[in-house]
Amino acid sequence: MKWHELGEKNCPIARSLSILGDRWTLLIIRNAFLRTCRFEDFQKQLGITRHLLSDRLNRLVEKKVFKKVLYQEAPKRYEYKLTEAGLALYPVMLALTKWGNTWMNEDGSHPPLEYVHKPCGHKTSPELCCSECGEEIHVRDMMPLLDGLQDNAESPLTGISS
Repeated sequence: MKWHELGEKNCPIARSLSILGDRWTLLIIRNAFLRTCRFEDFQKQLGITRHLLSDRLNRLVEKKVFKKVLYQEAPKRYEYKLTEAGLALYPVMLALTKWGNTWMNEDGSHPPLEYVHKPCGHKTSPELCCSECGEEIHVRDMMPLLDGLQDNAESPLTGISS
């Protein structure tokens, strides 16, 4: 499968990866959550080339993860602000942080990144729970469903016939 074909797949993970699935994009989004919004600041903080940063920002604007907001007329300069779709990625970023703290720091050589829930003042860690019963979600308890998927149809998650 070619990279540009991911966005056409009958799988929400593949379609998401068609936008978010390279090594710079999530770091750009991470920095946006840390209140970075100007091209020069993204470049300075990430050490990414101007061409690559421009390409990634343009794609994120095209896919409505960011919106460009003019902040200077002459010369024209823009800020990149997270849209509603971009802000909806925050739980994903928290989950990646939790995973990285746990599985990419087994020797404890890096201090964990932690978050404080400002309304209650406590450190918190993201937990997934069922929207209906409130129980914590575990992989063994879940079953993916796709409307219209037949028992012997091609799986949208693997592309493999069952």
